[in-house]
Parts: sequence; structure tokens; C-alpha cells
Amino acid sequence: MMPVLFVSHGAPTLPLEPGDTGAAWRKLGEQLPRPSAILMISAHWGTRIPTISRAVQPETIHDFSGFPAELYKLQYPAPGAPAMAQAAALVLQQADIPVQLDDTHGLDHGAWVPLSLMYPQADIPVAQLSLQPDKDPAWHIALGRALRPLREQGVLIIGSGSITHNLRALFKHPPGAPAPDWVTEFCDWMAERIKAGDLDALSAYRTLAPHAVQNHPTDEHLLPLFVALGAANKIDNAVHLNRVMTFGLLAMDAWVFD
Repeated sequence: MMPVLFVSHGAPTLPLEPGDTGAAWRKLGEQLPRPSAILMISAHWGTRIPTISRAVQPETIHDFSGFPAELYKLQYPAPGAPAMAQAAALVLQQADIPVQLDDTHGLDHGAWVPLSLMYPQADIPVAQLSLQPDKDPAWHIALGRALRPLREQGVLIIGSGSITHNLRALFKHPPGAPAPDWVTEFCDWMAERIKAGDLDALSAYRTLAPHAVQNHPTDEHLLPLFVALGAANKIDNAVHLNRVMTFGLLAMDAWVFD
């Protein structure tokens, strides 16, 4: 059975400045069993109803502005995974979760940025599943739980978001300054709750975790984690990777779940 991943995808410039995180993602791609297909759940695609991309050749979406021109030239020409998309839709329907298919949606940077480092050959079929930003963590855990049968088919389920994501504070953070306590205390709490296998506390992170709203003014960048938590068989033995902090406030943590 394939593992489940959560990765913090960082800034869109990560492929240009991969650093320690790029090296970690590259090593991870080399160590994992080769997937039959990849299902990405990115913080950058939200819909009211869960939607799965069925594009045969998904385009590389440059869904950002104000970055170096060379970034917009990068392409990630992985094939689509229409058969897997159909299978994913079926398991959601069997769990009484409404679902729709989209034949045109490409790969946003929450998908192609980490994949370009993990699987630079772009030769593994990829589809995306959207988040529901109006739904809570418990909904997304249930969504992930419904996807578990795909793992037996060799599908690698990856949630791609960010453990911390306050961009307004990030732009004000002095360059080179260490992460403030309100960031590190939140990261520590999340890691401790995952190690304890405490899904109830994690689901209620906005009221229980220290500085939760300060780290996530909106929670779309943490919702992919909850999909991964639901898709995992157990979480208390998760491998915690890459405790790197970029730009002083943007945590690049990742987990591998059984």
C-alpha cells in the first residue's frame, strides 16, 4: 500500500531556489515506492463540491504574479490520470460524498512546485482534487478517509499546503530574523498532536492550538493536511520531515504517513 504525504510547498520560487527543502523533496521522491498515479490536494484549488481533474494533459498553471520571468517559463508536463480520477470519484460516491469531474483544470503551483522536485522527469500521471474552504477540518478528514482504497491501487495521495501561512506578517518580518514564538509554538503543537495520534485535537486546532488564527488567518493552507490525516491508516508513527523555516515565518514541515 502506498504511503500518504503532506508537504509544505513554500513560495513559487522554490524550483529556482530549492535549498534544503528541494533536496529533501528530491530524496523523498527517490525513496518512495513508484506510484501508479498521484492525487494532489493543493491549497490553491477550492470549490464548493469536491472536484477531480480529469485532464488528459494538464497545463502548468502559473497562478501567481510579481515573480522572476524565468519562473513563468517553467513547465511540468506530466500526463493526466483520467482513469484514476474516475476511480477517485467512485470511492467518494461510495462514501456518499458529492463529487464532480473537471476535464480542463491543470496543475496549480501547489501541485507542480513540489512534484517538479520529487519527480523531475514528470512521467507519473497526476490529477488534482479540490478542497472545500467553507468546510471544516473534520470534513476534510472524512474526505481523506474515503480516498484510502486508492492507496491499494498504487496511488500516492499528497496534501500540499503549509504548516504556517500568514503572508501579511511574512512581508513585514525583518529579513534574517528568527521565527517568533507564535510560529514555533504552533508548529510544535501540531507536531506533538500528530505524534500523539490526536485527531480530535487536530480537528479543533483553531480553538486549541496556540496562535492558530495568527498562523492561519484563513485555513485553506492547512486543510490539505487533514485530507492526508484521513487517508492515513494511522498517524502516531508518522515520519516528520524537513523542519525548515523560510522567510522567518513560513514553515516547510512535511510528514509521511502509513
